[in-house]
Amino acid sequence: MIIIVGVGDTIHNTAYTTGFTQYREGAEIMNELTVMNTTELTARQELNGELFSRWTSYIDASPKTIDTYSKAIKQFFIYLQEKGIRQPQREDIVAYREYLKEDHKPTTVQSYLAAVKLFFKWTEQEGFYPNIADRVKGAKIDTEHKKDYLTTKQVNKLLGNIDRSTLKGKRDYAMLSVMVTTGLRTISIINANIEDIRAAGDATALFYKGKGHEEKATYVKLAEPEKDAIRDYLTARGTTDGTEPLFTSVANRNSGERMTTRSISRVAKNSLIEVDLISDRLTAHSFRHTAATLNLLNGGTVEETQQLLDHANINTTLIYSHALERAKNNSEQRIAKAIFG
Repeated sequence: MIIIVGVGDTIHNTAYTTGFTQYREGAEIMNELTVMNTTELTARQELNGELFSRWTSYIDASPKTIDTYSKAIKQFFIYLQEKGIRQPQREDIVAYREYLKEDHKPTTVQSYLAAVKLFFKWTEQEGFYPNIADRVKGAKIDTEHKKDYLTTKQVNKLLGNIDRSTLKGKRDYAMLSVMVTTGLRTISIINANIEDIRAAGDATALFYKGKGHEEKATYVKLAEPEKDAIRDYLTARGTTDGTEPLFTSVANRNSGERMTTRSISRVAKNSLIEVDLISDRLTAHSFRHTAATLNLLNGGTVEETQQLLDHANINTTLIYSHALERAKNNSEQRIAKAIFG
């Protein structure tokens, strides 16, 4: 087994035998795959190419996934250091899971644990540390949506309430219109540039990076109302540079800069509150839920909705379908009528 000893900002390792076959190389590898400072997971310069590439090659994933897993492992080693854990065991993985659950949503906990489990699966296969994460259960993911959707009447009320005589109003109207009709994630709205609006066959589309993709090859189609709203906003903004962000801040200190998750959430929340749609379950993400739900309610198939939302797994999309089926289920009323007439 390997003792992990924190020294300053560096975690060092020493190998010794406690029933597991050990190799000197194992201690060296564990030493390289530790947090060398508070910002990055790294390997010592002279061993970086060989050892770290063995870990990333084992992952066999996209650069983005490798980066995500590497950061997750970094957080795990920081946790061990802060807790003074020198010989991590299975119970430490379980405790780490509970620690993550305090401040992270289940899907994030699952992602962090997936990296840790993959890491120790690799260490065991390499023969220098047992797979202490084997059979550790992840966080339970609730299949019920935590956000509500808006009805068509509510959407019209919200959009109609926006003052389109100002630059901010034109931006908010265009941005929220795109969000509620396309179901785009907030991050896709943030990263959208003007030049990302281009033809896709006979349609005008907004191209973005789909999940797991490096290029902006996935797209959503823009209907005439959204195109008109965007055109009105960009005309008022007076921009002609296609490389500029599609939607920008109008705040004095960062005017013209790309919007952030926080700023988009604020726009969405304020717009909801202004039409008395006040609920913790109504957020910027509700616009995505609304797009999916209204598509299904108006004849869209589950498969079409999956493609619209860029869901890798159709089971994620089926959650919307199941929620609608329950909403349409009037069993209670039929039973009450049978009993009380």
